[in-house]
Amino acid sequence: MILYFSGTGNCLSVAQQLAEKTNDSIMSLYDAVNADLTKEDVIGMVYPTYYFNPPQAVLTLSQQLVLPTNAYVYIVIPCGAQTGDAVWAVRQILKRKCVKVDYCHKVRVPDCSAIGFGRDPNAQVWKFEKYKNRITTIADDINARRRANHYGNHGIAGWLCALPAIRRKTLPLLQPAVNPDKCIGCGTCLRVCPQANITLIPQTTNSNNRENSIALIGDKCVQCLACVHFCPQQAVEIAGKTTLKLHQYHNPNIRLKDMLRR
Repeated sequence: MILYFSGTGNCLSVAQQLAEKTNDSIMSLYDAVNADLTKEDVIGMVYPTYYFNPPQAVLTLSQQLVLPTNAYVYIVIPCGAQTGDAVWAVRQILKRKCVKVDYCHKVRVPDCSAIGFGRDPNAQVWKFEKYKNRITTIADDINARRRANHYGNHGIAGWLCALPAIRRKTLPLLQPAVNPDKCIGCGTCLRVCPQANITLIPQTTNSNNRENSIALIGDKCVQCLACVHFCPQQAVEIAGKTTLKLHQYHNPNIRLKDMLRR
């Protein structure tokens, strides 16, 4: 079974490709915490890296997983550049459960967070062609049950970015918020949010004198930026910066309906 966490579809796409090449199935990490995985011979985990570390949701969900201690376990990190401590941190959690990670690797994909710094993630689609053989290599390694620790060591960048003082400085850089003058209350962001952290609230009036509901982001945001990239009105903004439609991104193999929270 391949467990995945995905905000804009990169990790979901990689999980799907690995499943096809290894004759396996995929499951959201959110579903996995309530599933019986104890009879699985192979457990894969596919998730991104945020600030050189795993997303907070991945850390939380990993602590709740019940996994077999004799399974072949691997981690694959789709990321814009460096993995940081994304593998190491989860490996430490699993180690405390007596679960050993046998294999880890990464696949470079467009950096979805680039939109927060005024850059276009779509300009990085060249990574798909350059790294298209990496998934095949990883799948071959998994099928052969090879053991390797690619990009799995503890590093100073991950350590620094995990420090509370640093996190207080960096987290606001990619904190999404809804612009009420652009939101039409369609609910797309609510349905793609993996944390169920967005609600619709009544809005009797705004600058356009329309009566509707608007989205409100709660306090459980993990900054996957799904709401930013999938909003059809570009109403979800980061640090007050205008979201440009041409900078919105999702994996080209993934459709909106694939990302909707079950």
